[in-house]
Amino acid sequence: MTRSIDRRALLGVLSTSTAMAAFGGRAGAQGPQAALTLGPAQAFDFEGLKTAAQRKAGQPYVPSPRPDPVILEKIDYDAWGQIKFDTNSALFKDAGLPVTFFHLGRFFQKAVEVYAVENGQARQVVYDQRYFDMPADSPAKALPKGVGFAGFRVQEPRGGALDWRKNDWVAFLGATYFRAIGQLHQYGLSARAVAIDTAVYGKDEEFPDFTQVYIEKPSAGARTITVHALLEGPSVVGACRFVMTRGKGVVMDIDQTLFLRKAVNRLGLAPLTSMYWYSETVKPTAIDWRPEVHDSDGLAIWNGAGEHLWRPLNDPAQITASAFGDDNPKGFGLLQRDRVFDHYLDGVFYDRRPSLWVEPKGDWGKGAVQLIELPTDDEDHDNVVAAWVPQAPAAAGARFDIGYRLYWLADEPHPTPLACCVATRLGRGGQPG
Repeated sequence: MTRSIDRRALLGVLSTSTAMAAFGGRAGAQGPQAALTLGPAQAFDFEGLKTAAQRKAGQPYVPSPRPDPVILEKIDYDAWGQIKFDTNSALFKDAGLPVTFFHLGRFFQKAVEVYAVENGQARQVVYDQRYFDMPADSPAKALPKGVGFAGFRVQEPRGGALDWRKNDWVAFLGATYFRAIGQLHQYGLSARAVAIDTAVYGKDEEFPDFTQVYIEKPSAGARTITVHALLEGPSVVGACRFVMTRGKGVVMDIDQTLFLRKAVNRLGLAPLTSMYWYSETVKPTAIDWRPEVHDSDGLAIWNGAGEHLWRPLNDPAQITASAFGDDNPKGFGLLQRDRVFDHYLDGVFYDRRPSLWVEPKGDWGKGAVQLIELPTDDEDHDNVVAAWVPQAPAAAGARFDIGYRLYWLADEPHPTPLACCVATRLGRGGQPG
């Protein structure tokens, strides 16, 4: 696994409450901008991206470029946090949903090519240091021209025309990870485009990367933006389309086509990744002063038979995998049902973390919702994965077409009409006293 940045710090960076301080650059300034440099136009559509993915699947894997790793290693968390994107250089700045960019650094070394799409024509956004404010002695100053970006965010206005400069609502950063805020304006758990061999004995988990991203220009005043992405890894190549709408929370309409280069033991589709350390369910003695620490407290499933299931999350003593067999599930998700601040007593606001629900489009057939839980002794690492694992063999040369919607909300979008479980208590049996 690649080196990971401190999770609490990263969520602080992504948080809308700190976005202006962490990445806003001259967020309130109206000075001269560094105009984005765009490459030559080329025809683009999603079908063409799928064709390119299929072609690449038949070729040897080439790892994503790491421009000058020696310099990138010097851009540690502190140095990275001092590199602030100048919002005056935002992509689609005059449209309804401007796009800003993350810089490369020690924890995000793989560059992604970003393209602006308008009227069926794609033009690459060429990296330039002038898009970023950074200290004169920043190690990033030594990077060569055109190194690329680590990821991007989509901004939105909330309290005024220029308010978008400090408010983001979705972020793509690292491997195929992406996040969105819920209706409570808080980042939390993540989603991925695909999970390859998570917690498979004797195998390292594989983390494919988004290598090319195509962002369509939104219309003026739009609340929807469309992003296409090419993902590549040693075992898989895929084309993804995200139609993301900002409403009460965030809804993402996702279509994917995956081509397997190699056989995969555990192919996780629509994977969700979260953090669970402890809660009131089973709290070890004197582990931390806070009553609870988690981004999600349970896995909810609405299965093909119409049953609503609830599985409280756990911090196990060893890696555990739970499978819930199903045929054409109606949905599943990792939810944060406990919304009482006093149950957390933490300024990072676990009580506001979004719940994330997966709603399949079409028939998914037979398979299982699988829940992977890894032991942890802190809050800095995601240790929970939930994904749909199809029954069909994930053999080399196989193709998977899948569509689903992601709902980033305060609760599941289709709650049971009956009572739901909001808390669980477990303890040792035996004679008291």
